[in-house]
Amino acid sequence: MTRQFSTVGIVGLGTMGAGIAEVLARTGVAVVAVDVDEEGLARGRGHLDHSTGRAVARGKLTEDERAELLGRISYATSLDALAGADLVIEAVPERVELKAEVFAALDRICGPDTIFASNTSSLSITEIGVHTGRPGKVVGLHFFNPTTVLKLVEVVRTVVTEPDVVADVVAFAESLGKAPVVIGDRAGFIANALLFGYLNHAVRMYESRYATREDLDAAMRYGCGYPMGPLALLDLIGLDTAYEILDTMYHQSRNRLHAPAPLLKQMIAAGLLGRKSGRGFYTYDGPDSPVVVPDVHTPVAAADATPAREVRRVGVIGTGTMATGIVEVFAKRGYDVVLRARSRDKAEAALGKVRKSLDKAVSRGRLSEADRDAALARVAPVVEFVDLADCDLVVEAVAEELSIKKDVFAALDEVCKPGAVLATTTSSLPVIECAAATSRPGDVVGLHFFNPAQVMKLVEVVETISTSADVVATARRVCLDLGKVPVHCGDRAGFIVNALLFPYLNDAVKMLEAHYASADDIDEAMKVGCSLPMGPFELLDVVGLDVSLAIERTLYLEFREAGFAPAPLLEHLVTAGRLGRKTGKGFRDYAA
Repeated sequence: MTRQFSTVGIVGLGTMGAGIAEVLARTGVAVVAVDVDEEGLARGRGHLDHSTGRAVARGKLTEDERAELLGRISYATSLDALAGADLVIEAVPERVELKAEVFAALDRICGPDTIFASNTSSLSITEIGVHTGRPGKVVGLHFFNPTTVLKLVEVVRTVVTEPDVVADVVAFAESLGKAPVVIGDRAGFIANALLFGYLNHAVRMYESRYATREDLDAAMRYGCGYPMGPLALLDLIGLDTAYEILDTMYHQSRNRLHAPAPLLKQMIAAGLLGRKSGRGFYTYDGPDSPVVVPDVHTPVAAADATPAREVRRVGVIGTGTMATGIVEVFAKRGYDVVLRARSRDKAEAALGKVRKSLDKAVSRGRLSEADRDAALARVAPVVEFVDLADCDLVVEAVAEELSIKKDVFAALDEVCKPGAVLATTTSSLPVIECAAATSRPGDVVGLHFFNPAQVMKLVEVVETISTSADVVATARRVCLDLGKVPVHCGDRAGFIVNALLFPYLNDAVKMLEAHYASADDIDEAMKVGCSLPMGPFELLDVVGLDVSLAIERTLYLEFREAGFAPAPLLEHLVTAGRLGRKTGKGFRDYAA
């Protein structure tokens, strides 16, 4: 019979401890909350008052329900108050010696059947549990922040944890409305082991001034559909917490990608801990507030910004999905578009794709018939490069092969008028190589649209060492006019999105390869625990394993980071022809 946990102790009333206490009290559990002193308790009460107050303001709790919830929580400054608890959840700072001390004291105070759980996000449960006389009754119970919102709970078993203890804790997590995933004892578990390498990489990008904090965050939100950008998420987690997690992961993995970025340590020393201190990567209108306020790093729209070149007529080279999507985007916004293909048949077929997409928009009520007809009338299919001569902007969207792109840019150099902006949509190849194929490298820029171009808001504006300032300004203005979100970055493999996304996907493959967790559990952990729209294996199968492998090889060759080397399992699947949804088989099998 499943054990009942009617009284649960919480040790540590920081952001996580207070959040866990609220989740428990919401479901009718009696909570005994313990912190080191009255100041700690007051801070914890403040967290609870603020969180439940917001729930009332949003109509998610009534005042009576809030009073009942808060009434189920009692407070103490001594661990002795937990003598009668059925389960004790420790949520003190991420220091193994502190957690061990708490567990050793609890072992003396609590009854022999009391289960001890640590909310650690990265430390060894085994190492913590050995400080008690009941290591078989010690588990990890890792909630995610904000605990009232995120469903995932990682239940971490050690080699000595009793099976019925795991089963009871899983049932309890389910009774709280959570989605528990049972895993072994390894630094970072599933979600953090994958998440924090990605977050650390983003900090290194910001630290090197590769992109602004706003552009880094916008890139992942609009390019991948993430609910938060990496730097905003670090502010929410707490930079000190992030540092401890990364440091723990590094000491276990010795993977340089887990070594905390030096900037994190500097910010922590300066007291910039994120939302909880009111300042981190962003500045907030007070401690624990989610409201970002302008600061000295906030970009301002300068009236004397570099003037942009005039763009009225746009050329698009290519007939694939990306090319026809870009043609449609420009035509719908009133630009005259010249669609260049290698043959008349291909040009007409490409125009047919644009027509089909516009017809679908009309059938869904997103576009009027008149606007569809007007957009189509603006598109002129051509075969010769010379027909692009009077274009103000030419966007190349041919196959992702450098030799082909260089040939296209050499041809454009011959026919395009002086001052025309030449753009490549490459997602990973060096833009400077395209620019070097011309006699006008200052006019060449990267415009990396995301697929499908008609839907995805993000465009990465990629500036080479030769790109003129007014060309960058022109690219940005055109993106804004198209209703897109432009982010700026340098000409480096992967730009922002792919450089952050694909090492994370590669890490997920390595985790599966090591038999630490199943593809289903890893996908579930990232979707539920991190609110990502797709798990890593779902996404890899959609992108295509061959495409993913090519990008990962490009990143590895550029940065020479051992951690970027493609996982052997990915290479084997590609060799076997399991390329994802397009072949019906990838990490999963799909119905024909």
